[in-house]
Amino acid sequence: MQGTLLGYLASVTIAALCGYLIGSFNGAIVTVRLLKHKDVRKYGSGNAGLTNVLRCFGKGCGLLTLIIDLGKGAAAMALAEWYGKRLGWAPLAEGTGAANNFRWLCYVAAIFVVAGHVFPVWHGFRGGKGVLVGVSVFLVINPWTFVILMAIFAVITLVSKYVSLASIIATLCVIPTTFFLERFQRGTTAFIAFFYTVMIALPAFLIVYSHHENIARLRNGTERKIGEKKKKKRIRRKKPAQSE
Repeated sequence: MQGTLLGYLASVTIAALCGYLIGSFNGAIVTVRLLKHKDVRKYGSGNAGLTNVLRCFGKGCGLLTLIIDLGKGAAAMALAEWYGKRLGWAPLAEGTGAANNFRWLCYVAAIFVVAGHVFPVWHGFRGGKGVLVGVSVFLVINPWTFVILMAIFAVITLVSKYVSLASIIATLCVIPTTFFLERFQRGTTAFIAFFYTVMIALPAFLIVYSHHENIARLRNGTERKIGEKKKKKRIRRKKPAQSE
């Protein structure tokens, strides 16, 4: 089945399942349920992500969430590539000298591990925003991608004080960064570089989409900055009616 259409379809299916099922294992939800016996989605912002875990349940839960969500992206991609190499059904010539390369299956797993995090089958399809798992995906694909995006994230955060804005911009920057690094740093063909860029754009857009509420708050000026406390609503008490 090596090199046949059926082989490629089977390899894509395996990589997609690896990504989605592992991605659906949401670190925030699992950690808070395990340690606090609560549903993180019912507290704070309602988001099943690291920031909300830290705000509502502290550093212990936050650390475990960080480990799980960073680790699962790398695990899904490594497993997809391992299966690809072991089965040998879907080789891809990148133009870098390696005739039978299965690295492209990492990109397939990347799409679905983010999809699983945002829409987890194990947790009623209500997950997180995918930033942490996105970080692990970008790191595995190319460490230089991670370095560049973290630098962009740090600059935007320092200038704007908005973590959400920095996350969105840095995530979108993965698209041109991937093409540049694939074409000029790794030396893949122009077609393969474009192919990988299109593939990485899918989880990037999904991460940005999951920030739609943050985008709405940024537009109307109600998004919280770093260190800014949540404004408390003033409750107006009705004056007692005066007796005549």
